Amino acid sequence: MNLDLSGKRALVCGASQGLGEACARQLAEQGAEVILLARSEANLHAVKQSLSVARSQQHSVIAVDASDVATLSAAVAAELQRGGPVHIWLNNTGGPAPGPAHAAEPGAYALAFNQHLVSAQHLLQLLLPGMREAGYGRILNVLSTSVKTPIANLGVSNSIRAAMANWAKTLAGELGSQGITVNNVLPGLTKTARLDSLVGHIAQSSGRSLEQVTEGMMAGIPVRRFAEPEEFANAVGFLASPAAAYINGINLPVDGGSTASL
Repeated sequence: MNLDLSGKRALVCGASQGLGEACARQLAEQGAEVILLARSEANLHAVKQSLSVARSQQHSVIAVDASDVATLSAAVAAELQRGGPVHIWLNNTGGPAPGPAHAAEPGAYALAFNQHLVSAQHLLQLLLPGMREAGYGRILNVLSTSVKTPIANLGVSNSIRAAMANWAKTLAGELGSQGITVNNVLPGLTKTARLDSLVGHIAQSSGRSLEQVTEGMMAGIPVRRFAEPEEFANAVGFLASPAAAYINGINLPVDGGSTASL
């Protein structure tokens, strides 16, 4: 099985912590040169220093707020000019704040749509020329199992994640013949700051303790535990590799079996 990413460049968004950091580490271990993108420059440099350089990779950092589309586009364009094309893009953006769909301000939907889909479209059009020229592209969207089964109390997120999933499926049909695959990876409950925030919100709104909420969540997962970020990154590493060339346009849950549909 060919998992080697030597000679490939990977742009990892949200790379300063959590799933993004774990995926950056995995891709570097497979030989890719990794471009780490997030807001916190200090955290990004800390992650960069920890990445594998066994194959003389030259990792780099882009510190930018992804919600500022103009600045984001300019920074990525400059990196492409400096270091060459990107072959692997992990499209990973933090989800909207929790809360019921009916109570969300209309502007919250517009803000999330711009932050996720509009921003992604800008990056897509910057990255596609290099992928096309190389005849190799892996676009991996970190979404949510909510694209299969909506999650209670994540109204805005459920809506925007579904839009992103259909955007990706459409792209998979358009780009597959060019050696570019587009897939969505759907994390279940994983040990990240996002999960801590969700547990805290549920505990506060329900009057239960953090421990009670955590135990209740784990009881709904067939493997009876939360995922480690590295377990999610393993799936990303495979889909980014040459071995996954015929896997295109799928939603892959990495959730311990908790999603209630196939």
